[in-house]
Amino acid sequence: MKRTHLSLAIGVVFGMVCAAPLYAQQAADTQAARPAEAKKLEEIKVTARKREETLQDVPIAVSAFTSAALFKQNVQNIGDLQGKVPSLQVYAARGSNTTLTAYIRGVGQADPTWGFDPGVGIYLDDVYMARPQGALLDVFDVNRIEVLRGPQGTLYGKNTIGGAIKYVSNPLPTQFGGTVEATVGTHGEKDIKANVGGATDDGVWRGRVAVSSAHNDGFGKNLLTDSRNGNKNTNAARATLGFFPSKTFNAQLSVDGLRDNSNPRGAKMLTVNKFYPTYQPLSSDFDTRGGMAQLNHTEISGAALTLNWIASPSWTLKSITAYRESSTNTNIDFDTIPAKVADVNAVYKDHQFSQELQANYDSGGAIHGVFGLYYFKGAANGQIHNIFLGSPPYSTLHLAQYGSTGGRMGTKSIAGYGDLTWDFNPQWSLDVGLRLTEETKTALIQNYGFADESFTRPIVTTANFRGSNTSRNASPKVSLAWNASEQVKLYATYSEGFHSGGYNIRANCVAIPSSCKPIKDEKVQSFEIGSKMSFFDGRLMMNTAAFHNIYSDIQLSVFTSYTLPNGSQGFFGDFTNAGKGHIDGLEEEFAWKPSENWTFSGNVAYLHTKYTEFMSAGKNIADTQKFTNAPKWSGGLAVENSYPLANGGSISARVNYTYQSTVFPETTLSPLIAQHAYGLWNAGVIWQINDPWTLSLQGTNLANKSYRTTGYNIAALGIVTGFYGAPRMVTLTARYKF
Repeated sequence: MKRTHLSLAIGVVFGMVCAAPLYAQQAADTQAARPAEAKKLEEIKVTARKREETLQDVPIAVSAFTSAALFKQNVQNIGDLQGKVPSLQVYAARGSNTTLTAYIRGVGQADPTWGFDPGVGIYLDDVYMARPQGALLDVFDVNRIEVLRGPQGTLYGKNTIGGAIKYVSNPLPTQFGGTVEATVGTHGEKDIKANVGGATDDGVWRGRVAVSSAHNDGFGKNLLTDSRNGNKNTNAARATLGFFPSKTFNAQLSVDGLRDNSNPRGAKMLTVNKFYPTYQPLSSDFDTRGGMAQLNHTEISGAALTLNWIASPSWTLKSITAYRESSTNTNIDFDTIPAKVADVNAVYKDHQFSQELQANYDSGGAIHGVFGLYYFKGAANGQIHNIFLGSPPYSTLHLAQYGSTGGRMGTKSIAGYGDLTWDFNPQWSLDVGLRLTEETKTALIQNYGFADESFTRPIVTTANFRGSNTSRNASPKVSLAWNASEQVKLYATYSEGFHSGGYNIRANCVAIPSSCKPIKDEKVQSFEIGSKMSFFDGRLMMNTAAFHNIYSDIQLSVFTSYTLPNGSQGFFGDFTNAGKGHIDGLEEEFAWKPSENWTFSGNVAYLHTKYTEFMSAGKNIADTQKFTNAPKWSGGLAVENSYPLANGGSISARVNYTYQSTVFPETTLSPLIAQHAYGLWNAGVIWQINDPWTLSLQGTNLANKSYRTTGYNIAALGIVTGFYGAPRMVTLTARYKF
């Protein structure tokens, strides 16, 4: 508790210390004559509370990036937000280019298989994406991206216990126009992004089509097959048709799709495998010698119908009906060598239907809010074939193991929510919210051991059962905000988050009977205080948040070993509730425009995480455990200089640095996989030649830093591997706007 009180006190003192001198200095500054007014920082509109507000007015820890900011900062996909948002860890899972792993404030979910839901909600135009496959969205035809930190249960769909990432597409145009941009770069980078849209003369019918095609050669080779590792080959498209018969009603139908035919990214062998010690680790972070075929195919598609109706001057109604589906077929060569130490083929399929009804109330008075009903029904299934020690001499000694994980997980969720704000005083407002959820998960788990790698003759049944588990949850929120002045808003919030349980699709009822029992819901209680501050006529912005989270029944994916009848070691992927912990943190975001041509911006985050209970074999081993994907310190700093040109164009240059301290990306806490503190340098120059033409030269990881994002430690099979972030990349982009 001492650390908790300390972190909260730091947040309060930091906000007050910053506010007092800045407020006094601004008052003096406004009285002095200035020869020229510097431009203000861009005012960003967000819909974090499902109504349009400015970023500085909403009493929530939220980061927002406009399309212009995303282009300037070279954000090509959601993963590039790493270091730009406080307390956000986001990267490609395993060997995929488009499967997402996301953590906010130490809360998330790293297992991308079909049985487990993400802890950070991903939303594409208000539609929740239930699966991580394909969720590492390419940024194209985007209006803005919002990242909401902390539990968001009273406003957003299911399982937003850690936070939410909202991808908001551009609105439909009222006249013909579009953009085309082409990119070339190192490592064979070749990308095309384009969009075109228009409307009928009366504006009743409007439409837009956008496409993205991204390709590169990857960053390493499979030396055995002479093929590229992780070569990017993704194509995506989105089309929207809108019907606007009046000023009070419109209907918009959107369809989208993505196809990822990239090869798997290569993992680096970090230690010699004890079963095949002749294969030494390679010097390259990206080269492999795996014997499996290069297969990593993902397809996703979706459609959404959104109806908006201004029913009265006070009420606006909205309906969002959506359907999404995806399929994945991937080979995972865990050992990275020709021998079949751990060769896995995984096939996933899923579909989801959701219906959300919203009612927004705003009469221009003291009370406004949003109320809604949410329905979700989805099914995810898959089949995983595992070959362990399937090569000589172990296969000839009958030590090989051939197992399958298969089944289906169904989810049905019904929720009602409300979030009401009462401005009971010109300076004070009270926000209260509640979400009631009933969620049922049904499971069919069928896991077998087979005689050989044909997987046709089962010899043992490790799990074959059906199960159903219903969760009921009430997630409240209460927030008090005080407008201390026109420049300073302070707030205090209590909220709760909920992440439903279910079943472990990899259950082994023979070796570990408890693995076949339902998984408990995990919950977060969050206490947060914060400030939103703007000074010098909007040229300086400082946003602070300090929080204390109580995290219970934490869901973790771990590798569990056991002894087989022949004395050899077996293992399986267990999914269990670890226990309890707390997360304390302090976050600061700032942007400063001291003159028309200069902008400084950045963020810093401090996290203190600690398990208070972690049960293993009946013992509390909390003192030996650490949270994953939760660096103690992280942040970034950017400096931008922009000059207007005589012909109406401009040229701007940017340098930014991102940093994070030591991270443990997986639950074994292997020091070989842990990534120690590191920083990345990035830079860019953008030349807007004239209104239609823009050239952008961008560089990422300019110091060519080697750093791990995740990895595997499978002790029973002697496997320790790591996946690495991209090396130095330099790209040149030409954009034409018409």
